[in-house]
Amino acid sequence: MLHKETHNRIRMIPTDPESGPVDRSEIVKGYEIEKGHYVVVTDEEIKAVRLSTTRTLDIERFVGEDEIDRLYWNDPYFLAPDGDMAVEAFSVIRDAMKKAGRVALGRLVMHQRERLMALEPRDRGILAYTIRNQREVKKPEEVFSGIPASKPPAAMVEIARKIIDQLEGSFDPTQFNDRYEDALRKLIKEKEKGAKIATPKEPKEAEVVDLMEALRRSLGEGGAGERRKPAAKSSAGRAKAATRKTPAKKAPAKKRA
Repeated sequence: MLHKETHNRIRMIPTDPESGPVDRSEIVKGYEIEKGHYVVVTDEEIKAVRLSTTRTLDIERFVGEDEIDRLYWNDPYFLAPDGDMAVEAFSVIRDAMKKAGRVALGRLVMHQRERLMALEPRDRGILAYTIRNQREVKKPEEVFSGIPASKPPAAMVEIARKIIDQLEGSFDPTQFNDRYEDALRKLIKEKEKGAKIATPKEPKEAEVVDLMEALRRSLGEGGAGERRKPAAKSSAGRAKAATRKTPAKKAPAKKRA
C-alpha cells in the first residue's frame, strides 16, 4: 500500500483501541478461548513445547497409496539425497518402495510443526507430500448431509454423459494458467507504459433456465469441434440415403399414369 501523493509505502502502526499507538515491545501473544477472553502465553512458554528440529524424517510404516484418502494429501516436495554419502541409502529405499508398490509414512518437523509425510518414488527421486491431520479435514457427511438421496432423471444423466464424451481429453498443465494473474500482469505492463485502462463491462448474470434444455443446448454446441465432425458426416450420409429412396416412392405414380 502506498500514499496517494508521495507513493511512499505505508507503515502499519500497532494501535490499542483504548490507549492508542503501542510500542512493539509491549505486545504479547494470547489465545482466545471464548469471545473477549484470552490466555496470554510468553515466547519462552511457546519454545518449551516446540518439537526439536532434527532434519531427520523418521519412517514409521509402509501403506498402499489407495489407502490414503485424497482429502488428506497436501503440498508436494521433491526429496533428494543430501550429498554422495546418502545416495546409496536413498536409492535402496526408493527402489524397494517401487517393487513393493508402497508409500512410506513418516514424521518431520517443519517450521516448528510436526508433519506427517507420505513418500512415493518418482523417477530417480522421491516425492514427499505433507498429509493433513484429522483436525484439518472436515467429514464429508457434515457438508453433504443436506443433499437429497434421490437420483436425477436418467435422460438428463445420459445427455450429461454425452457432453462428457465430447469434452474428453488429456491433462496438459501448460493449458491451465492463472488467468487473473495473467490479466493483472498485463494491466501492470500497460500502466507502466502510460496506457489508460478502460473499465470493463459488468458480466451479465447467468439466466435461470430449464436444466434439460440447457443440457441439450450444451450437447448441440459441444466443446470439441473435431469430435463433432463425424456426427456431421453421419447426418450427410442419412440425407443422401433419403435422396436415393425418393425415386422408389414416385415409381407407382408413373405406373398409374
